[in-house]
Amino acid sequence: MQAWLYCLLAMLLIVVNVVSMATNLFLLPGNWLIVVMSAGFAWLVQGPAGQGVTWGTVLAVIVVASLGELAEFLAGAAGAARLGGSRRGIFLSMLGAMLGSMLGIGVGLPVPLVGPIVAAVLGGAFGSFAGAYLGEQWKGRSHADGLAIGGGAMVGRLGGTVAKLAASVIMVVLVAWDSLF
Repeated sequence: MQAWLYCLLAMLLIVVNVVSMATNLFLLPGNWLIVVMSAGFAWLVQGPAGQGVTWGTVLAVIVVASLGELAEFLAGAAGAARLGGSRRGIFLSMLGAMLGSMLGIGVGLPVPLVGPIVAAVLGGAFGSFAGAYLGEQWKGRSHADGLAIGGGAMVGRLGGTVAKLAASVIMVVLVAWDSLF
């Protein structure tokens, strides 16, 4: 393969991986999209002088994606569960986070470039709070318990989102480095 074509494909991979990373904000499987795209690149694209994404990097990306998913799940569920949240509250917290992220991106914030991202994260956090609160109210818990558990779910969701985004940044950097250097 010619060097210019390889560089173009490598840059396209990086752009696609960054877009995939952004889908994490909407509770979509962005990290797994990065894994799939990177594995496809490793399998299909070989640059000049043996350049390309190695299978060792693909394995490292799979490990980092798994750790990111685990951190997100544990942080999100633990935020409500450690305060005594019910399964119903935890489930509605996750549903609320997804709906809140989508609503946040739809409404957005009037800040160029980062407004939609911040709105999606905040929408997910407030949706998580609302879902946990409603779940606990439905379960018959007091208003104070619902607020506390909802607050725990919101903090957990924010922590989980940060952990998953950190994992995706590591993944994008690993693949970019391996594909270009």
